[in-house]
Amino acid sequence: MNGMLGLSLKGLRRDLRASDVRALFIALALAVAASTMIGFFLDRLDRGLTRQAGQLMGGDIKLEQGQPFDESLYQTLRDAGLTLADQVDMVSMISRGEAFQLASLKVIDAAYPLYGEVRVDLGDGQISQLPRGPEPGSVWIAPRLAQLLGVGVGDSVQVGQAELTVSGLIEREPDQSAGFSSFNPRLMMRIADLDATGLVRPGSRIEYELLAKGPPEAVAGVDALLERLAGEGVDVEDVRDDRPQLGSALERAEKYLSLAGLAAVLLAGVAVAMATRRYVDRHLDTAALLRCFGATQSQLSSLFAWQLLWLALSASALGALLGLAGQAGLLALLAQFLPMELPPPGLLPLLMGILTALAVLVGFAGPTLLRLKRVSALKVLRRELDPLPASAWLVVAVASLVFGALLWLYSGDLALSAGLLVGGLIALALLWGLGGLLLGLVLRLAGRSSVASGSFAQALRLGARQLARRRQASLGQLLAFAVTFAAMAIITLVRGDLLSAWQAQLPTDTPNYFAINIQPGERDGFVQLLDGAVDARTALYPMVRGRLTAINGDQPREAVPEENRGDNALQRELNLTWRADVPEGNRVVAGEWFADDSGEPVGGDSERPVPISVENGLAERLGVGLGDTLSFTIGSDRVTGEITSLRDLDWDSFRPNFFVIFPPGVLERYGHSYITAFKLDASENRDLLRRVVEAYPGVSLLNVDAILERVRELLAQVTRAVELVLIFVLLAGISVLYAALTASHSLRTHESGLLRVFGAGDRLISRIQGVEFALLGLTSGLMGALLAELAAAGVYVGWLDLAPRLHLTLWLVLPLGGALLIGVIGHLLSRGVRRQTPMASLGLLGEA
Repeated sequence: MNGMLGLSLKGLRRDLRASDVRALFIALALAVAASTMIGFFLDRLDRGLTRQAGQLMGGDIKLEQGQPFDESLYQTLRDAGLTLADQVDMVSMISRGEAFQLASLKVIDAAYPLYGEVRVDLGDGQISQLPRGPEPGSVWIAPRLAQLLGVGVGDSVQVGQAELTVSGLIEREPDQSAGFSSFNPRLMMRIADLDATGLVRPGSRIEYELLAKGPPEAVAGVDALLERLAGEGVDVEDVRDDRPQLGSALERAEKYLSLAGLAAVLLAGVAVAMATRRYVDRHLDTAALLRCFGATQSQLSSLFAWQLLWLALSASALGALLGLAGQAGLLALLAQFLPMELPPPGLLPLLMGILTALAVLVGFAGPTLLRLKRVSALKVLRRELDPLPASAWLVVAVASLVFGALLWLYSGDLALSAGLLVGGLIALALLWGLGGLLLGLVLRLAGRSSVASGSFAQALRLGARQLARRRQASLGQLLAFAVTFAAMAIITLVRGDLLSAWQAQLPTDTPNYFAINIQPGERDGFVQLLDGAVDARTALYPMVRGRLTAINGDQPREAVPEENRGDNALQRELNLTWRADVPEGNRVVAGEWFADDSGEPVGGDSERPVPISVENGLAERLGVGLGDTLSFTIGSDRVTGEITSLRDLDWDSFRPNFFVIFPPGVLERYGHSYITAFKLDASENRDLLRRVVEAYPGVSLLNVDAILERVRELLAQVTRAVELVLIFVLLAGISVLYAALTASHSLRTHESGLLRVFGAGDRLISRIQGVEFALLGLTSGLMGALLAELAAAGVYVGWLDLAPRLHLTLWLVLPLGGALLIGVIGHLLSRGVRRQTPMASLGLLGEA
């Protein structure tokens, strides 16, 4: 055994001078780098969330509802041995002088925080870690809010009807919410000051939170109480079951990063498969000689397996270092969205990286390496006695199974992995056929070039012929680079084009401001203030907060389809409204509206549920339809409605929309506020906004333009992180090109020698090779542009509901950029071929 290990190490040191082994090493290192970069980053996130779960949630238990909790609940939880803290969350306009800004208010009591400390700048130039919030009469604000309002520590701000002093700038909160759900800067204040602000009004959008901390046995002792509260419509989070998440947008970014990393692994696997062919061809004579000296098939297998294992481990070490550097870059780009400081990386991603390298070797190189153990000893005398190459179907089947296993390992979703694998194989077959047609067309055009005879025309024709001679290898490279170019183009389009195109297609009178929390007594005055001063305004819609607590008399979580039990409509209070006619932008698609031609209500007498209209998408998610009943808890009352109509909504209209609409005469007795939307050029009407804030401090103005600008910033930040991963994808694509050059080294060298024999000089050979790679890059760019256009069209139609558009710049940049990039890289990598003398080149005839 020791002798086999030593022989394998000696053989590896000798082989490192060979281009195919270098190609194997580079491809494996890139596969490990891509997988470990994502692995290290996500592992740090996961361990950080697990370690600080209670701190991130704010307590071991979190209860949330739209009204204050009963005092009896506080006493019950305290008797169980739990420490409690109150918190109120809302959105309100904050102002100072003529500057105003919408902010997210966190209203806390003296017990805050139950876990951790608040990192805050108190104005002395140093950051303090404090186990408390601001004192009564003062507030702490986010630095961004301070910048927007032009205030600092010691200045005062207007919060509703109260004037409070800024005593600190929040650097980090222990229970800071993550993700992209909150676009407004934070203001933290004490509950003792809440009444003075006048922000708590009937129908206001307020979330009351009750946080509890205690030993595990105390938390377990209130399980029955928590279950009862959940059944009554209280949103219950338990740190044992509901670990805080990162937010849906960042979770989607995680999946996107993981898939991009696996794309790099797949391309690296293709490079491994190409380089292995050359590696095996070079070692057939060595294997035959070892057979002559008595080596068995198992000994040959062990020798080359150990040699490749050392190669995989060394490549894994380099890849892990690159992965560590890459995850540091990801962390720097996404730090502002993360809820905490992350722990250092663990060892699990490193082990996963090594496993990835070994899996890539086994899956993409294994069938080809089997030729080495089947070599005959007679090959030392008769060179034509090569073992038959592995079947192409066997290579594809084994590689697909191994890559599918990697998909499953990294995603944890068997159905998703199987779907991606099957869909990928089908797409590969289609792209292979399409790529063959496109490559054939380009080669035919190049071969029939009408350019006058000359060195360039000659190089063009000869380069096209050489590319056609290696058609199968060229197709593999074409697909690899086309997918890489398409991925980069899609990222660019998403960041720079889709959002702006979506905005450009909105009507000119699309509202850009929402006004919420308008009280009934303020309604007429608010309308008079806006009328004549704004470009367009929607109707005022009343809003009542209600939680869905029963579907056809059953608990909602039990009544809805299993896959939709986590739907947001079951987790929070819904905004309910009433209206006599169908709102603008709504269309009844099933059933009848509340009133018939006589104007009388349709259904809903004192003994029956009232009729309601439900948005069609919500009905599908809840698994309900016409005739089903929904029960809502509003305050201490329960209102049941029967679905008599379903509606489609225009969610992109930037108008107030509601999932559930009641007929008039049902909800008016409950506390409610109004919402409206209007179009206003803030740069020309800033005085109007100031008068609205001064006259109605409790009304929140939501600037849609500011939110869209924030979306652009966040989108740009995330796409930069994805582009960092795509660098590895591009490098993996280049490794495919390097491996293809390595695999065809003997043939290219022999062709170069033949050209020299027939009088070709260095310049002509250089041009022929440059043209060959440029044509490959040009075709890859055309294919990538087509894939990017199709993907963008899918996003337009399926996501943004827009008409597809043609990106002419894409069709110019990708083909020319691909020709330049692949042409230059291929030309540089093939310098060694051009340096061979004709005699040495012709001497490789037997290997070609």
